[in-house]
Amino acid sequence: MLTDKKPESKSAVLLTHGIDQSAGGLASYIVNISNATFYLEKEGGGLSSMFDSEGIDWIGFNDTKGSGWKGEYRGFPNAVHKQDGNYFHAMNAGTDPASSSVTIETNDHVQIVFTSDNGKWQGQWDFYPDRCDFTMSKVSQGYHYWVQYEGVPGGQMDKEDFWYNSADNKKHPINEEFSGDLPSPEWYAFGDEKLPRMFYLVHHEDDKYPDDYASRPYMTVLGFGRSNKDKFLNTPQTFSLGFVESTEYRTVERIVKKIVNY
Repeated sequence: MLTDKKPESKSAVLLTHGIDQSAGGLASYIVNISNATFYLEKEGGGLSSMFDSEGIDWIGFNDTKGSGWKGEYRGFPNAVHKQDGNYFHAMNAGTDPASSSVTIETNDHVQIVFTSDNGKWQGQWDFYPDRCDFTMSKVSQGYHYWVQYEGVPGGQMDKEDFWYNSADNKKHPINEEFSGDLPSPEWYAFGDEKLPRMFYLVHHEDDKYPDDYASRPYMTVLGFGRSNKDKFLNTPQTFSLGFVESTEYRTVERIVKKIVNY
């Protein structure tokens, strides 16, 4: 359940500050948009919770050491792992800290920039009325990263979960894996048969790198620019994520293509 009540406001995008109780009491930027609430953990620079319009968390991070797939591994973008540090993950035992600043705060756009404590990585978050964008705006020279969704569609992993992606228009069960480079525009969407919406992720830049997906007993592991434990991204890249109030492939595809002007 939500830990902070959504404030009453005419703003399409609203930034407040608070605690993500479900994540272990971590201090967070809380950003409300039209159909979602994001908890962006202030020290690690990654999403710890992402609530849909019904108050269901599609990430389910908690910082309990040893919880693994049940909590401490979850998040987005979980991008820098053992590559000149460990950054842009909600703070757990293995995350290195980053500093942050709010660089834009208007009624329809909030921007928050995180810089790694070694000064070599920078991640930019842009929140709009309909979605959130993450941009890896600075990459440590000579190193690579991936961008991952490690979470729980519809609040938990179960047999009613499913996914779509840009490789075909079929509905795939959540435990079916995918390996290879997604065709442009590169996107994935996750759903739960019990809910009337899906969560999408779209990569703005096309590339030839693998975008592998594998399910774990308690969470998804989708990695843009990832194959097994290998990372492939080494330039600034942008990724959008949000909810579509539909479970139809064509509707999801239309929305993600509009985001990247495809």
